[in-house]
Amino acid sequence: MPLPIVAIIGRPNVGKSTLVNRLAGVQEAIVYDTPGVTRDRTYKPAFWADRDFLVVDTGGLIFDDDTEFLPYIREQAMLALSEASAAIMVVDGQEGPTASDLEIAQWLRQQHSVPVFLAVNKCESPDQGLIQAAQFWELGLGEPYAVSGIHGNGTGELLDELVSHLPPPEAIEEPEEIRVAIVGRPNVGKSSLLNAFVGENRAIVSPVSGTTRDAIDMLVERDDKRYRLIDTAGIRKKKNVDYGPEFFGINRAFKAIRRADVVLLVIDAIDGVTEQDQKLAGRIEEDGRACVVVVNKWDAVDKDSHTIYEYDRTIGSKLYFMEWAKRIYTSAMTGQRVPNILDLVDQAVAEHRRRVSTSVVNEVLEEAVGWHTPPTTRQGRQGRIYYGTQVTARPPTFALFVNDPKLFGESYRRYIEKQFRQNLGFEGSPIRLLWRGKKMRDLERQSANRATKV
Repeated sequence: MPLPIVAIIGRPNVGKSTLVNRLAGVQEAIVYDTPGVTRDRTYKPAFWADRDFLVVDTGGLIFDDDTEFLPYIREQAMLALSEASAAIMVVDGQEGPTASDLEIAQWLRQQHSVPVFLAVNKCESPDQGLIQAAQFWELGLGEPYAVSGIHGNGTGELLDELVSHLPPPEAIEEPEEIRVAIVGRPNVGKSSLLNAFVGENRAIVSPVSGTTRDAIDMLVERDDKRYRLIDTAGIRKKKNVDYGPEFFGINRAFKAIRRADVVLLVIDAIDGVTEQDQKLAGRIEEDGRACVVVVNKWDAVDKDSHTIYEYDRTIGSKLYFMEWAKRIYTSAMTGQRVPNILDLVDQAVAEHRRRVSTSVVNEVLEEAVGWHTPPTTRQGRQGRIYYGTQVTARPPTFALFVNDPKLFGESYRRYIEKQFRQNLGFEGSPIRLLWRGKKMRDLERQSANRATKV
């Protein structure tokens, strides 16, 4: 049974995202004093009394204007309301009732689908708040609650009334979620890919770059597995980004990478791998995330029987440092191979979380050293690998205990990593090799002995 949803509705710049942050107890929704910052509907978990629920933030509603993204924003707000158990209409207490507020209130009254609560935001003064809220009785939505999204004033009374209209809590055993971040440059088809997964217009899709401003989460279930798909803002070069909504959106995208189990790096098949794609791939590898490279818009490429092999060689040469990531050629527009992406996600997650016994690790090391011994310095010193063990997963990380890490150059370290790849796999996941010297090994043994005595 999914959590009940509470839709946050209102005109632009009344503080909807600020109130969402307050109700969810986080500072994630982008807040900026410009209309249209929130465009898609974004979900945040919230809790009050004994009820868990989701708060869905929506874009500012304007009914008499069809320019830019406004029709899409209205569509997203209507979709949010259609799946909600309750709605909160947010108005600006400092500005008072406007014609747009009256129009939205009338529209909400016509829906007859869910209970609607009126939150009069920006009532920072408790004394003045009641006077400010009283002006909004004329909207015909019942009692107006004077609240402050910034300071939290009055939100408790609003939530007390809200949760009484939500379905009662039930003991639910939730399956583990696999977090999948969808990242890439603007206009490579990230939102279209999300919509193809979900089967509805979950995110606004537009040929105008920068349509997605915030990171958007969506749950998809398949074969008793749950995937949290995170659509993110298109990431441009830093020098081209001004401080403002795009700046915040890109920061959210980087956070989405860090909290993901797997990252889908979406590349435009027409443009190929750009310098910005390479930088994004480098960031994914540095953060230790599993990755699947999704080459989108494959339907738009003129191809013959050799095209995919040529593309694969070109992409492999430009993403040579991420040769461990599997690649798939898709079309979000036609749905070509989109379902197969989750199969690769499952494989990447399994490898990212896999552990290998110490005995197997040392068998690989023994064979690798047998084929290619560590180099010897001019002074006659040669590197020695005593043993290795896996110390953690996500990503798989191995500690190699040696006589002196300085005796192992970069080429030999790459050789050992290549042997790990060939013998242990870990396809779809980065791996880490930690080279630890004899002194470090002795210190760790001493620490272990002290812990045993205690």
